[in-house]
Amino acid sequence: MSVGTTQTRQGLGGRLAALARIVELGPGKVEPKLLTDSGQLLLRAGDRLKLSSDHTVVALAGGTGSGKSTLFNSISGLELSPTGVRRPTTARTHACVWGLEGAGPLLDWLQIQWRHRFARASALDKGESQLHGLILLDLPDHDSIRALTDTEADRLIQVADLVVWVLDPQKYADASTHRRYVTDLAGHEAVTIFVLNQADRLEAEELAECVADLDGLLRREGVENPIIVATSAITGRGVDSLKAVLAETVSKRRAAVQRLEADLDRLTLRLTKVMPDGGAPGAASSVDDARRIGLTDALCDAVGVPAVGEAMENVYGVRSIEWIGWPYARWVAKLRPDPLNSLRLSDLRDEIRGLAGDSVSAQPAEVDNAVQALSDGLTSGMHEAWQNGIRDAARSRSAQLPQVLSEELSEVAPRLDRVPVWWRLLLVWQYLLILLFLAGVAWVGTAVLYGVVGVGKLPSGLAVFGETASLPWVALMMLSVLGLGLLTAVASRNFVVLGAGNERDRLEREMRRRVAGVAEGMVIEPVERELARYNEFYAAMRSMRG
Repeated sequence: MSVGTTQTRQGLGGRLAALARIVELGPGKVEPKLLTDSGQLLLRAGDRLKLSSDHTVVALAGGTGSGKSTLFNSISGLELSPTGVRRPTTARTHACVWGLEGAGPLLDWLQIQWRHRFARASALDKGESQLHGLILLDLPDHDSIRALTDTEADRLIQVADLVVWVLDPQKYADASTHRRYVTDLAGHEAVTIFVLNQADRLEAEELAECVADLDGLLRREGVENPIIVATSAITGRGVDSLKAVLAETVSKRRAAVQRLEADLDRLTLRLTKVMPDGGAPGAASSVDDARRIGLTDALCDAVGVPAVGEAMENVYGVRSIEWIGWPYARWVAKLRPDPLNSLRLSDLRDEIRGLAGDSVSAQPAEVDNAVQALSDGLTSGMHEAWQNGIRDAARSRSAQLPQVLSEELSEVAPRLDRVPVWWRLLLVWQYLLILLFLAGVAWVGTAVLYGVVGVGKLPSGLAVFGETASLPWVALMMLSVLGLGLLTAVASRNFVVLGAGNERDRLEREMRRRVAGVAEGMVIEPVERELARYNEFYAAMRSMRG
């Protein structure tokens, strides 16, 4: 095998590998008939390339009365091996082989019966060394009324390396032949020959006119450069010209590869027609950061993450009043309705968990809209089949998505019944201030009763509490205690507000991180797998085109 032929086979191998990938990725995207034809071509190519590359399978095909079998005899010279000397008929395919070595497995693959195989015993001694490696098939008539032979002709026309269409002057424009076979040969010019047989029945001018008419008909049907040879199997006219064409093909040892390449080209056109490149294949290989962030934002809104954060901040502030607020203000507030009841947050932690869960389950439409927006942004310009595939991938776990989001948010719902240590310390401090204030009230009362009203006389050890001179200082102390308590409450409130804001930010970041993780696993990863299939499919399409 020449270097050029080896390189050609390597190129063909790459195209076939690309076709195999298309067949693997195509279900659900490419119509089943086209995938079936692709699979059959892969099988046929794999079988043919494993068999003898030194032999070229040439099939003589034609209708009843075209003189196909007579032409077969004329080319072979009827000098056949002693074990199989029989005149070919149109009932079964007959084969004549120039060079038997290595031809057996190929003939077995072609399903040629042993009794219909013939060999040129000494082709090199007959001056026909140029035909060494030729396997010439005489096919059954393709328009036979016998379904068995019609099927056999169709099968071998599909697998032959080169097809010689034998036409006669009366039926060369037969509609059935052109409709069933010739129109499928566009792009197969290198592996197709048209023989206008029975030329002895025509005058020279009539023959030239028929050849020109046939050439024009073939070109109109898509055969760009048809090879037409006029022959007469009876007189031998043109047979040598046909042999020369066959010899040239056989000597190049490329017909098998050219036939497969032509079949691939035709299949590529069919695939390209139904699956044109959408947009810019390869550009959307993954979900970009902007779309990831957009999906996370939409899902956070759908499950109410901002509402959960705001509720947590508000509840945190309201609960802090019980611990760090000015006690006197709290006691006055008890005369009014409980603010916790007005906020309907009596069981705070459960309420927050319920809020998250209700937001997810109550808004599945918003979750679906978020997923839909992602897929729509990614599939712009794609073929409809791939658009549907990516949308289905994005929604593949949409039924579980709200529940999973709810569970994730429930895990990070804050413990709002938790009381920070510094709140407890501040409560102790405030009550100490209250005790000091009460002590001042007691001092003032004692001074008024014993020093002003004169209800009696205190023991010598307690006489200082009855002196009226101490009243201004005690009053000043009481006012200081009140001011210190109020100042402590205001300062603590500011710290609570700042801490609540930080806690809200932390909570929303954690919730957002969890939502992003759910979106990655349940939406983005399936979408990216489908995007990878999309890009692999079109990369294979480009490789198949060569």
